[in-house]
Amino acid sequence: MIATCALVGVSTTAMAGPILDDIVESGELRVCFDAGYMPFEMKSKNGAYIGFDIDLGKLMARQMGVKYVPVNTAWDGIIPTLLTGKCHMINAGMTINAQRNMRVNFSDPYIVIGQSILLNPKLKGEVTSYRDLNNSKYTIATKLGTTGEQASKRMISSAKMNVFETQADAALEVANGKADALVYDMPFNAIYAAQNAGKVVHLEQPFTYEPLGWAVAQGDMDMLNFLNNFLRQVKGDGTYDRIYDKWFKSDSWLSQVQ
Repeated sequence: MIATCALVGVSTTAMAGPILDDIVESGELRVCFDAGYMPFEMKSKNGAYIGFDIDLGKLMARQMGVKYVPVNTAWDGIIPTLLTGKCHMINAGMTINAQRNMRVNFSDPYIVIGQSILLNPKLKGEVTSYRDLNNSKYTIATKLGTTGEQASKRMISSAKMNVFETQADAALEVANGKADALVYDMPFNAIYAAQNAGKVVHLEQPFTYEPLGWAVAQGDMDMLNFLNNFLRQVKGDGTYDRIYDKWFKSDSWLSQVQ
């Protein structure tokens, strides 16, 4: 009986996995992302981080009872940053795919998107889908290390391809007429097209299926269990929908970053 009572007295944190233990002990939820991916994570005029992913991360930290700590990280180094323990999770609009899943564990998808096309207006009517771009006479712009780059290589391989460090630079190539099309994530393309009416044409129907998930270091099932249950809860109680509508069905936030 004494032994049983002692076991009951063990704190829940001592029985959690290493990630949850560290979050509780440090009093912080450190979240990696790459600011600049509208509307998921951005830097506002006053220097604060805002966006769909930021709101979800802050809500998660609040429900944990800890401080939300943003860790803005270059995209090509974001997984190494996670694996060296500088953040507890990646919440950065990361598409779940086999190569990444060999290095990290993913939660259930928290949103599903895909690649769409921003087109130079001179090609309106001539190009109506990604298939039309699969020709050596066209030049595609995309961002380094993204699924946009992978989709371009796999599905539009005959076109010339220019790769850029940021999606903003790649989109500007199209707007300036230096590239014929941008292949990138549909949410960014939709917002960019709305901000640059007349400079680009958005072929908004995604031509790939890309579920986005939260990533954590491999082997910690307790953290994955927490993330999946958190997601079910906020989707079930309507909180997720309110946050989604704020960033995807309204443009009132654009004034904070323009």
